[in-house]
Amino acid sequence: MSSLTLPRRRGILSAVTGALFPLAVLTPPFGVAPAANAATAGADPRFSAPVVRACGSPSTDRRVTCLALVRTDVAPQRGLLSSAPPGLGPADLQRAYALPATAGGTGQTVAVVDAYDNPRAEADLATYRAQYRLPPCTIANGCLRKVDENGGARLPPPDAGWGQEEALDLDMISAACPNCRILLVEASRPTIEALGAGVNTAVRLGARYVSNSYGGPEDSSAARSDASYFTHPGVAITVASGDSGYGTLYPATSRQVTTVGGTALRPSGGSRGWTEYAWSGAGSGCSALTAKPRWQRDTGCARRTIADVSAVADPATGVAVYDTYGVGGWLVVGGTSASAPMIAAAYALAGTPPAGSLPASFPYAHADALHDVTSGSNGSCAPAYLCTAGSGYDGPTGLGTPNGVTAFRAD
Repeated sequence: MSSLTLPRRRGILSAVTGALFPLAVLTPPFGVAPAANAATAGADPRFSAPVVRACGSPSTDRRVTCLALVRTDVAPQRGLLSSAPPGLGPADLQRAYALPATAGGTGQTVAVVDAYDNPRAEADLATYRAQYRLPPCTIANGCLRKVDENGGARLPPPDAGWGQEEALDLDMISAACPNCRILLVEASRPTIEALGAGVNTAVRLGARYVSNSYGGPEDSSAARSDASYFTHPGVAITVASGDSGYGTLYPATSRQVTTVGGTALRPSGGSRGWTEYAWSGAGSGCSALTAKPRWQRDTGCARRTIADVSAVADPATGVAVYDTYGVGGWLVVGGTSASAPMIAAAYALAGTPPAGSLPASFPYAHADALHDVTSGSNGSCAPAYLCTAGSGYDGPTGLGTPNGVTAFRAD
């Protein structure tokens, strides 16, 4: 536990059972014995994994929750490890999604907007990047910047659960775009108003890519919030679709954002070397309130459909994350909180969106430049494509997962 301050609460079970198995970098922690009394949340039944929600369940009072799911059957270890940490690392993600990580991203700033503070964020990011031999990203060298929701230095109180979310976001941007600069905006509380102010601040400070890994129930204020916080032409704003299976959250249903669903990603044979299918926890569905953006062409939902694109999110095939604020170090984490920052980084690798453009529309003009995910489901629904993956567009995975970054360019 950090000596700087006591965490507001624990974001992961304090007593974790099950052994940590040494794993090669291409091998997610499949088959680890389940922890006793651990809650499961949306794991695919074929590769179920015991997890806890880092931030609890979505609220109904304009408060939102982060969407990180932390494995409880992997015992955390601290510091640099002599072998690869459990979970998917940067090389895995770059290969699976053909990301030009070594050549792209220089000079680009990706922002992540979260609630509360993680006082260990910079130090833990340094460990993650050192473990995988990524270039340092610190406040001192100008790669990392950390501000409050108004752009100042009055950081909010710390929270261990949201701290796990911040660690996940920072690590996923680093994994997908090691040359990108990172702006961490910490909101004073987990509300659309505070987090939305953080989005506005991120854009004002120069970020052209903003990742948001949180959500709550849709309500009648969505249109007003869209206008106040998420309407930024020429800026790629990504939002996690949710972690409770079929069903919608806000701001995932915003017309102004790229909503990111989730998949399970496993190493396999074949030319790609990976197998991917819809994760059963990925949020999807038809908005009850928001009009359909003009670039969406599916006919089974008259309003905004989610998701748009996707990336790995299943905790059973989860990513490696390093976080020591209130927890032990190396974790395996999933949820669409993992996929949203990856897609924000993919936009950054693709290059600066033209002024006045609508980056949420870009993938719809380049669907053939994505991996089409055609199997898996997140529930039962009608019409079936809203909850079941198939050829072309579907709810849980959208148009598909990155195959390079062409789908995230304007032309």
